[in-house]
This record gives sequence, structure tokens and C-alpha cells, in this order.
Amino acid sequence: MKTRNNDLEAGTTPLLYPSMTENPELRWAFIRKVYAILTFQILLTIPVAATVFFYPAIAVFLIETWLGWFLKNTIIITSLVVLVAMIAYSKQHPLNYMLLGAFTICEALMVGVSCAFISGKVVLEAAILTAAIFLGLTLYTFWGARRGHDFNFLGPFLFASLLALLVFGVIQIFLPLGKTSHMIIGIVGILVFCGYIVHDTDELIKRYEYDEYILAAIDLYLDLINLFLKILEMMKKAESSDR
Repeated sequence: MKTRNNDLEAGTTPLLYPSMTENPELRWAFIRKVYAILTFQILLTIPVAATVFFYPAIAVFLIETWLGWFLKNTIIITSLVVLVAMIAYSKQHPLNYMLLGAFTICEALMVGVSCAFISGKVVLEAAILTAAIFLGLTLYTFWGARRGHDFNFLGPFLFASLLALLVFGVIQIFLPLGKTSHMIIGIVGILVFCGYIVHDTDELIKRYEYDEYILAAIDLYLDLINLFLKILEMMKKAESSDR
């Protein structure tokens, strides 16, 4: 009866989860805004990354020349600085959108460099697989939330796993490991970012404040990009081992 009363108070908009006390129409409006921003980021990422992919001379310049190496690292550092600035000014319009655009372009350039020396077939397969996983996990999280499941418990485990991946990356610089270790870490990385998609979508449904739309979009965008890069890396290794 309590759920029915909440439905009547909220109009025809269904509750997103059983214990929901806020107005579901406001939460749905927030969710639509976040996914609209995410869509804009994806539509901006695709042409920027595709430009680097179809003109590999750009990637060659960024990787094999000292000026390009300096520029590439400047882009990476800039993206980190902009990310921190976005967190600090996420609620200040229109500065937050300007920072979001700059961050997305920096990330798109790095994605293009990662794809530049891989066959188009592998890149397309990785993109399709990433989109399917992201869509499937998003729908699953909304379905689970509607039935009272809470995925907030994943946070500490995902953070610990992400920290382990970062430490492994540093170790690789000094003590490179074999293909088997790379495959295991690659699979772990894919699972970690799949977990983050579920966790961050659950946060979007239940916990983000209405003026935190930039932060919510950034989280989902980074989950999507990192999942794509991990899948791309795995498929690249699989293709090279088949030759």
C-alpha cells in the first residue's frame, strides 16, 4: 500500500527502487540529462579518435618524435588537470561544460592513438562488444534497482582492484611479465570496469545529487572508455598470437 501511495503522489512515473522517497520524475529528469551529456561525449570522442585512426601519421608523430612525445604527455597531464578542475567546478555553469569538452577531446586523442596501429576490424569488434556490455549492464542495474538490489557494496572491492591494476602497471615498467600474466590482468581489468559500470549506474539511480550531473557523466564516460581500451588490448593480443 505504501508503494501505491508513492506512485499516486509521483503521478504515473514508477519508482526506480522500492525504498525511493524522492520524486521519481525529478530523478528520471536527472538521469536523462546525464545520459544526454554522455551521448555528447561519445559523439565528440568518435570523430576525434577516428581522425587519429585514419591518419596514423598523427599517432606516429606523437609516439616517435621528441616533440610529439612532449605533446602527448602534455595532453595526458592536461586531461588530469582538467579532470581535477571539473571535480572542483562541476556545479559552475557554463565552466563545467567547457572543462568537460576539453577533457573529452584529450581522452579522445589518447583513444585514437591506442587504436592507430590496430586493424579496423578489431577496433570495430571492440567497440561493438563494449557497447553491448555497457547497455546490458546498464539495463541489468536498472532492473536490479527496481527489485531492491543495492550495488553500493561493490565500491571498496572495485577500488582495491583498480589500485592493484595501477600497481601492476608500474611494476610492468621495471619488471615486464609474460603473456599469461598480461592475459590474466587484462581479464581482471575488464571485470573491474564492468563492475564500475554497475556501481556508477546504481549511484546515478540513487545517490547523486541533481546538480552533480557532470560528475555522474564523467564516471560513466571513464568506465566506458576504460572498458573499451581493455577489450581492445585483449583482442589485439589475441590477434597477434593467432599470427
